[in-house]
Amino acid sequence: MILQVQGVCKRFGGLQALTDVTFDMEEGQILGLIGPNGAGKTTLFNAVNGVYPPEVGKVVFRGQDITRWAPYKVAHLGMARTFQVVRPLNELTVRDNVIVGACYGREGHSRTAGAKVADAVLERVGLAERANQLAASLNVAQKKRLEMARALAAKPYLLLLDEVLAGLNPTEVARMLDTIRQIRAEGVTIFMIEHLMHAVMNLSDWVVVLDYGKVIAQGLPQQVSTDPHVVEAYLGDPRLAAELLAGG
Repeated sequence: MILQVQGVCKRFGGLQALTDVTFDMEEGQILGLIGPNGAGKTTLFNAVNGVYPPEVGKVVFRGQDITRWAPYKVAHLGMARTFQVVRPLNELTVRDNVIVGACYGREGHSRTAGAKVADAVLERVGLAERANQLAASLNVAQKKRLEMARALAAKPYLLLLDEVLAGLNPTEVARMLDTIRQIRAEGVTIFMIEHLMHAVMNLSDWVVVLDYGKVIAQGLPQQVSTDPHVVEAYLGDPRLAAELLAGG
């Protein structure tokens, strides 16, 4: 297993954000994390990569207990992420943004070596021609790709994607899905939060469903999409489950 989350709990004051969250993730798979708004999905990402350390439970990455590790240490170990709200370094060029990922990632490149990594990654995500533009000049879809490029430049074993499809038009969604499949084909394991249900159900090998900070279901997409608890908590209409897998 590349990632094991064991009984993770997280509280913010009087709010219990995560309760006894437990699941395993196999190397090489795409795991989709779904749930209603406020279910605790991004909080779980933050607990996994060290932004919000859990009060209870363990996070084990590639056989090593990383519970309460600082995010930069987790990054050095080979875990990278994107953010739901894109956070480019607006005053830097697109290339320099990606160089930052290479220098502070698993391989700890120098700036010179990082520049070579950045150029290769920008070509891979379709941003090579914009390498010298300021990050602030990119549109939403391009900033999503820049987020992914910066994470990929860190040479992760595990890539956490937080709603990379949000705000994209259908053409941009299709391009991003192709990119995600290519990344997985190159050996990177992917853990993704997504609200675009048809995409996540057809892309994921395994799906975990959160509701009010608890895992209410997990399994193959076909199993999860017809689980009565998921239909009640998230899908709303039982007919939607069949539509999801049929491409609706």
